[in-house]
Amino acid sequence: MDIKNVTIIGGGVLGSQIAWQVAYKGFDVIVYDINEDALEKSKNFHKGYAQYFLKNKGATSEEIEATFSRLKYTTDLNEAVKEADLISESVPEVYEIKKDIYQKLAAVAPEKTIFTTNSSTMLPSQLVNFTGRPEKFLALHFANPVWEANIGEVMGHEKTSKEVFDTVVEFAKAIGMVPIPLKKEQSGYVLNSLLVPLLHAAETLYFDGVADYKSIDKTWMISTGSKFGPFGIIDLIGMNTLYNIIKMRGEKLQDEKILKRAEKIKEMFIDKNKLGVSTGEGFYKYPNPEYLDPEFLK
Repeated sequence: MDIKNVTIIGGGVLGSQIAWQVAYKGFDVIVYDINEDALEKSKNFHKGYAQYFLKNKGATSEEIEATFSRLKYTTDLNEAVKEADLISESVPEVYEIKKDIYQKLAAVAPEKTIFTTNSSTMLPSQLVNFTGRPEKFLALHFANPVWEANIGEVMGHEKTSKEVFDTVVEFAKAIGMVPIPLKKEQSGYVLNSLLVPLLHAAETLYFDGVADYKSIDKTWMISTGSKFGPFGIIDLIGMNTLYNIIKMRGEKLQDEKILKRAEKIKEMFIDKNKLGVSTGEGFYKYPNPEYLDPEFLK
């Protein structure tokens, strides 16, 4: 299977990163989102990534110009997928939203198109019945930021064809990722199975008043040599995703304390448009968060 045309469904923080990385590596990319405002945000992300790649990734102005030439944007789903060899879906982590978009995609995408989800919380088997192509549906999960944490976790379900699985592994390599093939479905893949317990522990320490967020981040960064502490990671992931994950956990466990924590995040951050890196402020202020200052760890 030859992948040339890629459609990104959802031009938010991670969807825009995936789109940029795929286009930078030579593929034609269409970014789809529900309205022009959302697409404008994606375009602005891409302008920022261009400057970052010029400054930090050794990209030439010709490479950046070529990347922009391979990027298109649309609010028309038919237009977005009519030539798609592969779709990467990064819509919000809400089951009904994902169900709806896959039902719409199933109705309009060509038979050849491979569907991949970037969902952090849902298994392919939870969504496969809405895709109309079980053998061509699987997860290709990216970490944030894509070009620093350059892994592509590939996870199928019991009906995913081996040929499609192998094609997506090769595609992950072609866009500069290190493929991480999973042998079976696992909620959280490899990365989040390791990461989520860390973030949960950090949230608990903070919201239970044990330590402030800077002290928690310092502890992790000093002790492990990590570039980020858990709250710096949360800012990268984004508050909306954090809220959805905590709310889902609270509902699953029927735990009022966890549900109240989700509401606290909504009040403290989401309602104030402090969504993390994407809006310039979360726990820290960007583009120069305090944890990047050498004095932070002293």
